[in-house]
Amino acid sequence: MKNYILIGNSAAAVGCAEGIRSLDGVDKITFISDELHHTYSRPLISYMLQGKIRREKMTYRDADFYKVSNAEFIAGVRVERILPNENEILLSNGKTLSYDDLLVATGSRAFVPPIDGLDTVKDKFTFMSLDDALSLEAVLSKEKTVLIVGAGLIGLKCAEGVAERVGQVVVTDIAERVLPSILDKNSSETVKKHLEQNKVKFILNDQIRLLEANKAYFKGGAEVGFDILVVASGVRPNTELVSAAGGAVERGIVVDDYMKTTLPHVYAAGDCTLSYDISAGQKKILALLPNAYMQGFVAGLNMSGGEKKYENAIPMNSIGFFGLHIVSAGSYTGEEHVVKTPHGSKRFYVKDNLLKGYINIGDIERSGIYTALIRETVPLDTIDFEMIKQRPQLMAFDRQRRASLLSGR
Repeated sequence: MKNYILIGNSAAAVGCAEGIRSLDGVDKITFISDELHHTYSRPLISYMLQGKIRREKMTYRDADFYKVSNAEFIAGVRVERILPNENEILLSNGKTLSYDDLLVATGSRAFVPPIDGLDTVKDKFTFMSLDDALSLEAVLSKEKTVLIVGAGLIGLKCAEGVAERVGQVVVTDIAERVLPSILDKNSSETVKKHLEQNKVKFILNDQIRLLEANKAYFKGGAEVGFDILVVASGVRPNTELVSAAGGAVERGIVVDDYMKTTLPHVYAAGDCTLSYDISAGQKKILALLPNAYMQGFVAGLNMSGGEKKYENAIPMNSIGFFGLHIVSAGSYTGEEHVVKTPHGSKRFYVKDNLLKGYINIGDIERSGIYTALIRETVPLDTIDFEMIKQRPQLMAFDRQRRASLLSGR
C-alpha cells in the first residue's frame, strides 16, 4: 500500500487529499499538523471575533472529512525533519514515518519585528491562527484600547474583528497607506476613510521606537496608550523543512509546474511556495486560499499518478471591511482606466492589449469575468472592452470563447 503524507491541515493539504482521492480511493493518506483543530478556514477568524460566525461553523470541511477521505489525522505534532534519502520524516514526538510521496503545505508564520520593549507588554498577540484569535478574544472588553502593528490585510481584518468589542482601535504601519500590497494609492485611501468611519484610527508612515508596558512611543513623536498589542506586520513562509533537507528555496519553496520540489517524491503547495504570476511575469508567493487549494489539488493528482500542471496563477483578493466589499486581481501596471458607478468604482490596468489587473470597490458584481480576461490573456481588441468595463457579461465575448469560459476550460 502506498503512503501519502501531507504536512499541514489547511487549504493546500485539503486540496491535495481531494486530488489524491479523485484518482486513488484506497491508499493511505496521513495529515500531520502542529495545531489541534479540525481543518478550518483561516480567513474566518475575524468574523468569529465579530460574532458573525460561530466557532463550530469555521470548519473548512465537514466534521467527517477525515473519515470520508479515508485519512488519518495526527494533531498537535510537528515535523522536525525530512529525510529524503530514507523517504521518512522525523516528528517532534520522536517517531519516524515513511512516505512514498510527501506534500509540504506548511504555510507561513507571523513576522514579529524587533521592537524595543516588546517584552514589557503583557497582552501581546499575533493574528494568524484560530488559537491566536481565541487568546485575543479572552482579553477583549469594552473599555480597552487595541494597538495593531501592521495595516496590511491581517492587521485590518483584526481591526474589523475587534472594533465593536473594545473602546478604541489604533492601527500603525511604516507604510504611508493601508493595504499597500493589495491596492493602489487611490483605492487605499477609499478603504482607509471607510475604516476611519468605523472607529479605526491610523498612525501611518511612522514606526514604534519604544514600548513601555502599555505605552508606545513613535519615532515621529506620537505617544499611544494601549491595553492590548497585536503584531500583524507581515508573514514569513515556512520553508525550513525543505531547505534543511537540501531542497531549493528562494523567497519560497521552489516547485515546478507539477508542484514538485527539487527533492525526490516531495511536493509543496500553498503559502510556502513560489508561483509564477502571469500578470506580472515573475515568480511570487501568492498567499491566497484559492491558489493554495488548487496547488494542493494539482499536487495530489500528480502524486497519485495523474499528470496536470498548475498554470495561470495570478494574485486575487475578495475582501470586505464593515460592509465595503473589494475584489481585485492581477498586477497594477500599464494604462489606468477608471470607471465610477452608482455603487462604487472600478480601476483597470491595461498593457500590450491585455488586461493586467483590476480593483473593484463597492461594485463587485461579476468580477470573475475580469479575472477570466487576465487568466486567459484575452486580447482586448477581440472583445467589446468598453462595454465590459461598464457591464461585465459574457455576451461581449464571441461564441467560441463564451463556450470555453462557461465550460471552465
